[in-house]
Amino acid sequence: QVQLVESGGGLVQPGGSLRLSCAASGSIVSINRMGWYRQAPGNQRELVAHATSGGITNYADSVKGRFTISRDYAQNTVYQQMNSLKPEDTAVYYCNIHFPVTLREYWGQGTQVTVSS
Repeated sequence: QVQLVESGGGLVQPGGSLRLSCAASGSIVSINRMGWYRQAPGNQRELVAHATSGGITNYADSVKGRFTISRDYAQNTVYQQMNSLKPEDTAVYYCNIHFPVTLREYWGQGTQVTVSS
């Protein structure tokens, strides 16, 4: 089992910044991919960004140039720095860890990000 604990959501004005954190604990295999997904009301959950244990990152087109994902491999933690936030970034953000060898994945409980003036 793997547990994911997220933090860092909140309310911010358009153009502002937030930093999300997600710490993983439990049975963590070294080869993995950690990242963030989001779900706005009425929409499906979508990928925001993820980073593999090998250092490969991938971003949704809508956040490229504004969001940066990073990892602390020693602490099994993933961060997402979100700059130039827009109202359309408003959603519940979920941390995810995926293990390509076993195909198992786990989700955090979600953290609300609201961008509004």
